[in-house]
Amino acid sequence: MAISPKFLNVEGVNKSFISANESKTVLDGISFELPFHDSLAIVGPSGCGKTTLLLIIAGLVEPTGGSIYFQDTLVTAPNRKTALVLQEYGLFPWKKVAANILLGAKLQNIEVSEQRLETLKNELEIEGLDHLYPTQLSGGQRQRVALARALLLNPLLLLLDEPFAAIDTVTREKLQNQLLKAFQKREFSFIIVTHNIEEAVFLGKKIIILGTGRPSIQSVIDNPGTGRVGYRNQPAFFELTAKIRDILEEVA
Repeated sequence: MAISPKFLNVEGVNKSFISANESKTVLDGISFELPFHDSLAIVGPSGCGKTTLLLIIAGLVEPTGGSIYFQDTLVTAPNRKTALVLQEYGLFPWKKVAANILLGAKLQNIEVSEQRLETLKNELEIEGLDHLYPTQLSGGQRQRVALARALLLNPLLLLLDEPFAAIDTVTREKLQNQLLKAFQKREFSFIIVTHNIEEAVFLGKKIIILGTGRPSIQSVIDNPGTGRVGYRNQPAFFELTAKIRDILEEVA
């Protein structure tokens, strides 16, 4: 498949909700582009519309105004080249791990070789869990299963909504490393919505900051250090996290 130079184009997206006969705008004039094989982190205070924006990009929520173009095609519904990973994992509790991993591929009639499946499970360190149910897994294991299911779809665009929020710090950083390794090994772009500033700086080549007072993009920050070995321990990492924290204090 040919990749459009304008891989993902978000043009003037607005979203309002009606509550108690009043209209509340949660997104106003959101515009940005995401190239192919690039990463974007979206941060902002609670209620700033981060998850709503992600769901609009996924084709699951209709914007009040503006447009999303993916591969030069207007997004009006979910498409097979976009995969979504949720904070709640989205796993079926009555299906074992093996069935949960393969579910998306089966629904889309994607053939998955045993070798490819085992390679992915080894990469995400979830080998040997096929016979277990989601309730028998740790939070980190459940998130790896959800990520494996998404990657099996061969997405061009991976959308992640607070995927590691409910996981302890050490496991969270390990999962961030695994996501980055998968991104560097495969050809896709990803957008991650997160409350965690350090996570945004570690994963996003570009970082968008949303606000609540004005429900629009408050700042766009380039982050060339993403992907470097040891980036978490470098001065540039700490300087950028401090800068973003200052901006968030102003827009919250």
